[in-house]
Amino acid sequence: MDLRQVFAANLRRLRHAKRISQEALAHEAGVNRSYMSKLEKGGSYVGLEIIGKLSEVLDAKPADFLEMPPKKGRKKSR
Repeated sequence: MDLRQVFAANLRRLRHAKRISQEALAHEAGVNRSYMSKLEKGGSYVGLEIIGKLSEVLDAKPADFLEMPPKKGRKKSR
C-alpha cells in the first residue's frame, strides 16, 4: 500500500474522530484547504512540519498518521 494512501486514510479517521471539518482543520493547522483536500485523497506528499501541525490540532502522535491498516481476509494456517 502506498504510504500516501495510508496517511490519507489515517488523516480522515483522526479528523472524523475529532468531529472537525476539513476547512477548520486546515485553518487551525495553518495550511490551505485545497492542500488539505489533496492530503486526504492521497494526492500529495506531506512534510514533517505539516505532520507536526496536524498532530497538535488533532491531539495525535505523528506515528498515528503512518499506522498500517490491519490485513483483511487473511486466515491463519496451521
